[in-house]
Amino acid sequence: MAGRIANPPQTASLHYMALNMGAQIYSTRGIRVPAKTPWPMVLALGLMLALSALVTHYAVAVVGALLFLCGAVGWWRQIFPHERHEEAAICAPIELESKPMWRAVGHLRVGRMGHRVRVPAHIQPYSAGIEGGLAGAVAMGIVAIVFGLLTQESPWYPINLFAAAVVPHLANASVAELAEFSAAGLIVGSLVHLLTSSLVGLLYAVTLPMFPRRAWLWAGLIAPLLWSGLIASVLDIVNPTLNSRIDWRWFVASQFAFGLVCGYVVARAESIETMQTWPLALRSGLESSDTMGENSGEE
Repeated sequence: MAGRIANPPQTASLHYMALNMGAQIYSTRGIRVPAKTPWPMVLALGLMLALSALVTHYAVAVVGALLFLCGAVGWWRQIFPHERHEEAAICAPIELESKPMWRAVGHLRVGRMGHRVRVPAHIQPYSAGIEGGLAGAVAMGIVAIVFGLLTQESPWYPINLFAAAVVPHLANASVAELAEFSAAGLIVGSLVHLLTSSLVGLLYAVTLPMFPRRAWLWAGLIAPLLWSGLIASVLDIVNPTLNSRIDWRWFVASQFAFGLVCGYVVARAESIETMQTWPLALRSGLESSDTMGENSGEE
């Protein structure tokens, strides 16, 4: 018949889409691809939770095993007896004659102030972290002493209970013996407490600049809850004596006291600028600090 279009099925299966500038035209056709499925991720999550129960709690293993089983069954049904597919559209470009356009490209100069910025641009000094950790240790110690006086009528009970993880004779001591003064318990407990508090203070100095505004409130409320849960899951292994006799209400209160005081001391310290905005010559130590001021004025 006159006027019939050659290969009508092939022509009818193509859908043409013209771009704004008319540089290219795309033809769209569908192909069969494996269907999307979340079950591999569910299976991986279940396996991770099951293995993390080695250092947390058996209930985590139960949840992980259930997720692993659901993920395995769901993934199996996604593939067997027939693999599930879905239609996906593809765009095959058809080359057309186009006019090239030339445009100038801006280049970054090495050492130019302000490029390749990484957050945070300002950090707290490490000395502020140590000072905050020591101040938080004092606040935590005050809460612990109040706990010892109210519960056992002894200020030595908390520090001896804390040192029981290191001092052998305190690990098997009775409540009456823990309430008595112990030189070994005082020295060892104080050293471990101050060292741990200083390290946590350094961690605060590194992480607080990346928090939103009023970061010391996050450090005093959110962080203590997180590490209290972590300590609760491993305390039976680290210090069984403390785990059997600890009062979690007072323990969490002492963590809040540490977090609030340490976070406040670190947050109020004067921040320092990171080296990322310095020119390359300054970061390499090839020029003096006076050059930085001159370059900053020129920029």
